[in-house]
Formats: sequence, C-alpha cells, structure tokens
Amino acid sequence: MTERTAGLMERMLAGDRTALAKLMTLVENRDPETAEVMSRLHERCGRAHVVGLTGPPGAGKSTLLDQLVAKLRAERRDVGIVAVDPSSPFSGGAVLGDRIRMQSHFLDEGVFIRSLSARGSMGGLARSARDLTRLLDAFGKDVVIVETVGVGQTESDIMRLADSVVVVLVPEAGDTVQAMKAGLLEIADVFVVNKADREGAQRIKSELELMLQLRPAGGWSVPVLLTVATQGTGVDELMRVLGEHRDYLTASGEGRARAVAGRRYELLAILRDEIGRRLARGVESGVASEILRKVEDGEVDPYAAVMALLSDEDLVGRLLRSPRAGSEGNA
Repeated sequence: MTERTAGLMERMLAGDRTALAKLMTLVENRDPETAEVMSRLHERCGRAHVVGLTGPPGAGKSTLLDQLVAKLRAERRDVGIVAVDPSSPFSGGAVLGDRIRMQSHFLDEGVFIRSLSARGSMGGLARSARDLTRLLDAFGKDVVIVETVGVGQTESDIMRLADSVVVVLVPEAGDTVQAMKAGLLEIADVFVVNKADREGAQRIKSELELMLQLRPAGGWSVPVLLTVATQGTGVDELMRVLGEHRDYLTASGEGRARAVAGRRYELLAILRDEIGRRLARGVESGVASEILRKVEDGEVDPYAAVMALLSDEDLVGRLLRSPRAGSEGNA
C-alpha cells in the first residue's frame, strides 16, 4: 500500500470526512489498492445497522429516507447513506439526484451522503456499493442506509448487503404487486405503502398481507406499514419496526446466518470479478493475441474461443499473471 493511501486510512479512522470521501473514490474506481484497503478495514466492520431501501421509481423512497435520517439524528445516531442512482448506458454517468433531494442534511457532520452510479448492475446495486457501505461502517456510522434503483426479481443484491430490507410501494402499484410474487416477497423484511393519503392504500396493504401468507413461515412476521413521507406520517412506526427487526436478528441467530451466507456470496463474487478482470486484461494485453484476432476476424466464435482459452492451463496462468495496469478502471 502506498504511503498516501495508508495516510488516508489513518485519517479516515480518526474521523476525517475528506479522507473518507477520497477512499470512497479510490474504491469506487476499483483502484489496485482497493483489496488491501478493504482487507485492513475488515475487523472494524459489522457494527452498523445496514438498512436497504428499495422500490419502484416514484414511490417516494428519497423523501422517506430524508424523514428517517431526521428521526435518527434526533436520537443522536450517526448516519451514512449510499444512494444508488440510475446511470447512462453510454457514459456510465448518473444524475445523482439524492444530492439535491437531501440538501437539509449536507451540513450535518453526523450524516455522510455518497451518491453512486448503478452502472448497469443487475438488481440496481453497483458492485462497489458493498465496499462503500463497509467504509461507512468502519468510519463509525451507527446506521447505514442503502437506497437502490428501482425493483425487479433480480433485486437480490440488496438482500445480501442489508440487515433489514424495506420495500416501498405506492397505492397505484397493483400491477407491481402482482408481478413481484417470486421476487420482492422473498427479500422484504418490511413493506411500506407510501403516499397512503391516496385512494387504494388500504387495498394494496390488504393484498400484500394476503400474499405474505404464501411466504414460508418464519420467526419474523413481515409488517405492512402505511406512510405519508411528505408529512412524516408513519415514520415513527417504521423506526420502531426497524429496531425490532434488528433485535430479532440478534436474538434468533438469523442475523449470523445471513452474515455467513453474505460472506460466502461475497467471496465468490469477488473471485469471479477478479479472475474475470485479470483474464480480460491479459487478453487485451496481447497474451492471447492469436485467439483474439481469430474472434475479431470471425474465424472462431467467442464461445469456442473461451473454451479453447480455458483448456490451455499454461495460457490461463500467463493471462492471470499479466502485468497490472496503473488502475483497473471502473467496475
């Protein structure tokens, strides 16, 4: 690790917000030092309550998040926020609208907000979201809230990252409810029907409660709450339920079971990521130039080329050992 990065870590652990922001940029850009940074911080992680906030666009997640942060700060709890915004499929850039919507908390030293581009990640979570969450945990935040982009049946990333998953819907989300039986029902720890002052709120609440009866019986009974985030209605109850869920995870042992499953998934994901990146870098650096040329010329299809590469153990070894560039670029 370079002296500069080691200095940033030391300053970050001492409470320097600027150092935290710089380390976040390093991690988000998948700098070659990312692995060592995260490894050194590992023993300092695991203290924060990580809350996942997800739901369809327009459900009022950011407004609800703003209200939750205000309640948490009133209890003098430090809060970290990772807000994952939609990204351009061309540039990878994002609007990062949560920086605008949460202006009231920017001057609060007890709140740290980091917007993050989804970068096309399945499930709405950028690959570096977990690492940014860990940095906020190591920094000493009591609660870290991860707000994700949209929803879908691939939205399992947030379940593996968060201790408590809150799915936010609106009264008009009838079609969404029907389409998510095999998806969000399985990941939600709490359902919130926001904008409950609109017609149909009680109806969708009843539908959700009926659908939850199809979920395998467990120790935690998933509640369905009604909120009007713009008015702060129902936010106190959501705070109470989140506290109860964290207590349940600790008392039942489910929290440990989730952590074990999450670490296993993370190991395999990092392994796939690292090996894939090294192999791709090796191919692009010219180690497998002949196979690459044949694919580019249409002489060999990509599937056959991959199988040929993997069957040559010596070539795979040389690909994995190919020189590392100064930066690995964006994940």
